[in-house]
Amino acid sequence: MSEIILLSGSPSISSRTDLALQYVARTFEAKGLTTSYVSIQDIPTEALFHAQFDHPKIQEVTTLIRNAKAVVIGSPVYKAAYSGVLKTLLDLLPPDVLQDTPVLPVMTGGSAGHLLTIEYSLKPLIATLKGQSLQGVYVIDKCIDKQQANDPIVDYDTKQRLHNQITQLTATLEQQTQPTV
Repeated sequence: MSEIILLSGSPSISSRTDLALQYVARTFEAKGLTTSYVSIQDIPTEALFHAQFDHPKIQEVTTLIRNAKAVVIGSPVYKAAYSGVLKTLLDLLPPDVLQDTPVLPVMTGGSAGHLLTIEYSLKPLIATLKGQSLQGVYVIDKCIDKQQANDPIVDYDTKQRLHNQITQLTATLEQQTQPTV
């Protein structure tokens, strides 16, 4: 039906953020949607460090995001914000790369003390890039079991919040494909 890009801003090789995003991807795929996964780890360091807007990988990510029907942006919380490397990538993309695109923010962190990080850091960034942000989901690290890769979300309430946001995003996509009268 639609393509959803999942963008991981986690620089860690073994990442709870990646596990949460992969869980979200599988849930979308179970609904018949197609997904593509882009990790910050896939971007050459020199492209990020030297702000190479014209680097082929940056151009590829730009095209993927522009052609997506929806985007899920995931990041761990660092210093009460999204990862710096995610910010670096997003700074290299065109300022309207998310124009009118529904975006689901997903963040992971060590405690409930960072719950508002989505509201105060990631949503304003999404708005700056002209995206239409959903409420988003903050997942506390202890709710993700790294040993259960296929079903890593071990907290019932967290799963429900994720599924509610996935349902909302799916409904938004369905509305976009409805013919206008």
